[in-house]
Amino acid sequence: MQKEKTGTAGPRGVADADWYARMEEIGDEAGFFQTLGQRHAAFFLDQSPTLLVTFETVRAIREHQPGQLPLGYQIAKTRDWSHLCLIADGDTWYRDPAVFAFFDRLVDEGFFEDFDRVVFYGAGMAGYAAAAFSVAAPGATVIAVQPQATLDPAVAGWDPRWPEMRRTSFTDRYGYAPDMIEGAKEVYVIFDPDQVLDAMHASLFTKPYVTPLPCRHLGRDLATALDEMHVLQSMLTAAGTGAFDARMFAIFYRARRNYRPYLRGLLTYLDRDGRAWLAALLCRNVVERIEAPMMKARLEQLQNDLAIMGERLPDPRPR
Repeated sequence: MQKEKTGTAGPRGVADADWYARMEEIGDEAGFFQTLGQRHAAFFLDQSPTLLVTFETVRAIREHQPGQLPLGYQIAKTRDWSHLCLIADGDTWYRDPAVFAFFDRLVDEGFFEDFDRVVFYGAGMAGYAAAAFSVAAPGATVIAVQPQATLDPAVAGWDPRWPEMRRTSFTDRYGYAPDMIEGAKEVYVIFDPDQVLDAMHASLFTKPYVTPLPCRHLGRDLATALDEMHVLQSMLTAAGTGAFDARMFAIFYRARRNYRPYLRGLLTYLDRDGRAWLAALLCRNVVERIEAPMMKARLEQLQNDLAIMGERLPDPRPR
């Protein structure tokens, strides 16, 4: 990782050097911890024939994960699974020859052949990497949340985000993610169709074993939303047991009915389209189920507006 940062304090006040040392200590005891060039590292927990491969960042781990340990580690440790985490220091898209060489070495050593089930997971930049590097483990399941297909300007020049990455090659090894999933058993691409650029990237994943899982109105950070809805770990656990599919995702995704950011986003969408009737029905449904003062106030306003137009909501269904 970046050596010049190792003496600085992290987001929770622990020096970077101490955090890296702790990760290395856990890795050495449980499997391994290796630095890969200046901005990446690999952490491995060796426990069972089920392997969860996650792509995460230093910032996300240190700011959001309990004990400042990778999300994948939290899941794998409690279920006696093995876990391989590729850790990036910053927005790198894991486009580093040292990372390529690491996966080459795993393939040469038959690393993935030792596991009965392999799941790759990542979100955003890491979702791209989960898809791109899954080629190293034929038969794996891939769950990619808001993945970019590529940042190659010749293919995705319509995406103006991350201009600093335009000089980075996405045309050499492990480059174009929709091609790198060729050997996967099943691929699930989770995206919000209202986020146009994300939807355009998702549309490039066209293999017959790709299942798109649209999450309309969920917003710009789907991984955080799924985590806050307490379904992300359940999804990865189901994938690790071979039970995850579109039907199970739909069951998990019902949690959005109580997820306030989703409900606010849906209300904003209905208000923007001038659909007062549906907005009022939404607000009434919400206030009948959960404590939502904002929705209650908006319901009263909408009912007044409908009354002025000579309309009223139908009586609620008896419970």
